[in-house]
Amino acid sequence: MNPETARISNLDYLRKLLSGTVTPTDKSPFNFPFPIMKTLGFRLIEVNEATASMEMETKTELHSNPMGTIHGGVLCDIADAAIGTAHFTTVADGESFTSIDLQISFFRPVWNERLKAIARPVHRGRTVSRYVCDITKADGKLVAQVTSTILTLRGEAAQGR
Repeated sequence: MNPETARISNLDYLRKLLSGTVTPTDKSPFNFPFPIMKTLGFRLIEVNEATASMEMETKTELHSNPMGTIHGGVLCDIADAAIGTAHFTTVADGESFTSIDLQISFFRPVWNERLKAIARPVHRGRTVSRYVCDITKADGKLVAQVTSTILTLRGEAAQGR
């Protein structure tokens, strides 16, 4: 492989994004930040192997449900983004992944808040992995907790993803 087109690890790529040191020769198959991050205003704030943290400023005029609190789907989205980013740091070149399931438990309503979603692995398998993501307010109070099972795809199953 030509060193000028060699792909750095997914984790190194995200770390370079966070530090602002990505160069035109740094290659990643991951479209980051991905469109839903831009649409809903998620920011990656920390990444390590199999862990990732995202933040967002929720605004009731943009993110609320009919009752006026932040929509549960927005909470699912930020957790799914954090979990996917955490798992992305573990996949090798030519691999991809997909969610098998996602469950959320809500603990308190939120309105206009800075939320943080912190994803970490519960089980890291070669093919099936499980993550938990705590969503907290700026004061550290737990808003929701999400768990998700991720399937790592290889070979033909990873093509086109």
